[in-house]
Amino acid sequence: MNRVSARLANIAPSATLAVDAKAKALKAQGENVIGFGAGEPDFPTPAHIVDAAVAACREVKNHRYTPAGGLPELREAIAAKTARDSGFHVGADQVLVTNGGKHAVFTAFAALCDPGDEVICPAPFWTTYPEAIVLAGGVPVIIDTDDAAGFKVTVDQLESARTPRTKVLLFVSPDNPSGAVYTPAEIEEIGRWAVEHDVWVVTDEIYEHLIYGSSEFASMPTLVPDIADRCLVVNGVAKTYAMTGWRVGWLLGPSDVVKAATNFQSHATSNVTNVAQQAALAAVAGNLDDVAMMRTAFERRGVAMHRMLSDIPGVTCIEPQGAFYCFPNVSGLLGRSIGGHTASTTLELADLVLSEAKVAFVPGEAFGAPGYARFSFALGDDDIAEGISRLAAFVQG
Repeated sequence: MNRVSARLANIAPSATLAVDAKAKALKAQGENVIGFGAGEPDFPTPAHIVDAAVAACREVKNHRYTPAGGLPELREAIAAKTARDSGFHVGADQVLVTNGGKHAVFTAFAALCDPGDEVICPAPFWTTYPEAIVLAGGVPVIIDTDDAAGFKVTVDQLESARTPRTKVLLFVSPDNPSGAVYTPAEIEEIGRWAVEHDVWVVTDEIYEHLIYGSSEFASMPTLVPDIADRCLVVNGVAKTYAMTGWRVGWLLGPSDVVKAATNFQSHATSNVTNVAQQAALAAVAGNLDDVAMMRTAFERRGVAMHRMLSDIPGVTCIEPQGAFYCFPNVSGLLGRSIGGHTASTTLELADLVLSEAKVAFVPGEAFGAPGYARFSFALGDDDIAEGISRLAAFVQG
């Protein structure tokens, strides 16, 4: 008899966290490592949010259990924030506060998937999605996209992947890792396809405020109201408000599904930390001034990183439209001598670059896209310039 269940033994570790951990380990040994691996803002959480948490620590009510589904005032504020930011109107009973956006993703698939249900999952995908689907009993059905298509899936591809077992479509815009943003027309077309075929949609809107240039964020249930009864929206404070460590996310959807998900959470985790919920309340109920400042910085950094990556022979890169990642095609660097070594995969290339140039990035295999690489530009301008310059010098040396 196995000591560890097959269900857990088959889980792949988070590649993004693994790269970040290796980079931090090298730094701890005194190495000057530039890390492009982790997807978290380098800005501190805005002061008014921290102040709200400090005050909450002193309130005895926050030392106790609270409702598993979230503080009532936070659920109301999330509903109001959603109406303000995306035009999607939900009641507080349609909101479940979760232990971070990742927990919202897992809970969404746990709420929808029975064993064998298929979930269409366009690639490249955030490394956690397939694992969450499998843990919930679902079967990921991967659809490949590439830089030539702007990393966007088409309705024709979705229809080709649909079977009688198709239960859910995973839809993400802005996308991690590619930085792609679907146009409102593209989102509407996909939403209408889902309505026509009674396919549920889980849409991740965690990067909704990180949009650049002429790109435009749009929420599928706003554009296609008929999908609202078969749609779960996952989101959180992590990326928008520089609150990755606070671990507050949420799930929005039909009240019956949210009720079932809340029952699940009541047994799995009970309530989210009350102090973090009070901080999230200050975030979502406040203005977006700090968000605008961070977005301006991210856009500037993204432009600079895109330019520098595109100047490296053997590397091509589409300009990021959202999130805070460049996702270059680095297949031109494979199979050739680099610093006396040859990498045949992006996994090998990432290890080589980290070991020799002390630059960390996440290989495309982690996202179902071999030949590509994810570089986060959620770090300082000087580090970006230094890191990409090191990469360029190493691969051309």
